[in-house]
Amino acid sequence: MNKPILSLSTEASYLKRSVMRDLLSLATAPDILSLAGGLPASEFLPLQQYQQCLNDVLNREGSRAMQYSPQSAPLREWIAGYMRARGVDCDESQVFLTNGAQQGLTILSRLLLDPGETAVIEAATFTGIQQITAGRGARVLTVPTDLQTGVDLDALEAAFSQRPRFAVIIPDFHNPLGVSLSAEKRQRIAELAARYAVPVIEDDPYSALRFEGDQLPPIKAYDEAGYVFYLGSFSKMLAPSARLGWIVAPSELIPKIVVMRESIDLESSILTQQAVYEFVSHGLLEAHLTNFNRENRQRRDALLSALDEHVGGIASWTQPQGGLFVWVTLPEGVDTWAMFEQAVAEKVIYIPGAAFTIDGTQRNAMRLNFSNTRPELLREAVRRLADVIHTQFAFER
Repeated sequence: MNKPILSLSTEASYLKRSVMRDLLSLATAPDILSLAGGLPASEFLPLQQYQQCLNDVLNREGSRAMQYSPQSAPLREWIAGYMRARGVDCDESQVFLTNGAQQGLTILSRLLLDPGETAVIEAATFTGIQQITAGRGARVLTVPTDLQTGVDLDALEAAFSQRPRFAVIIPDFHNPLGVSLSAEKRQRIAELAARYAVPVIEDDPYSALRFEGDQLPPIKAYDEAGYVFYLGSFSKMLAPSARLGWIVAPSELIPKIVVMRESIDLESSILTQQAVYEFVSHGLLEAHLTNFNRENRQRRDALLSALDEHVGGIASWTQPQGGLFVWVTLPEGVDTWAMFEQAVAEKVIYIPGAAFTIDGTQRNAMRLNFSNTRPELLREAVRRLADVIHTQFAFER
């Protein structure tokens, strides 16, 4: 007897698995040098301090810390203060806690977008942004990103003139490009959002990871009309497994956001919320970020130096002032998908550029991560990768 074919939702047919998730199994193989992931180095995570914070919460709160609970008001107040320090006019009534920035993207997509409606994203962008737009059946407009100053504003305004339901912009240390928006572009994006009445979702998990240059205000700092929704995350600031982020949204929309969240997983762990608050309220975050960013700068420098030594004659790349990623552009005709198997054979991996696009373009580009590999191994990884690139380049020529 033949089993009946199960009918799945439209969203299930649109949604595609993230390439990064598939590559994580390769990235953890002991003999592979990985430039692929977006992970911080485990040795720089604040294990002892966070463990003490968890113990303090459990000792103080007992079993209450293991129950269901409303969102932590002290943590929301701390986040509101953190946002005010960055120039955002904000109070705790506008802050909603999530299980990471990706859940914030999911909630806001469901809040603002129906399948078949239009969303705007950058032409090369984080795969999670693809999932909450194209993956939900949206009509997607893509806009290019200048590798020096960020998203192309002429293209963005042209897209806004079509009255999309929202746009998603990564302002700092872009994933995958490593570029940051100039201050002028941040202000202009907020003005365009207000002029065209298009909500902008500012996806900002990386801004705290600056190790060079001046901190810039978020787009939300220029938002006078309430069209910018800000997403932050402790996953990159503190530890990935914290899975704790936040949305800053107009207070009148928070009840709708609450309902959207309840339909997904009800709430975030109060134990995690209280432990994170313990961590940040005791000033531990600042010291952690100082050390973490110092080490990441050394790793970035090692990666850029190795690129210059081994592929300086045929490739170009971004020069991030923070974050986790460098975007490398190779000559037209070089296909980073096609050479991936050879790279694995050489025991080095990366993310092909096409993984970050809706239409499969950017095939001559790749994203490299520098945060999770020691400097001496970064140099060896680039040496191996350069052998693969030179072979592919010679073949294409």
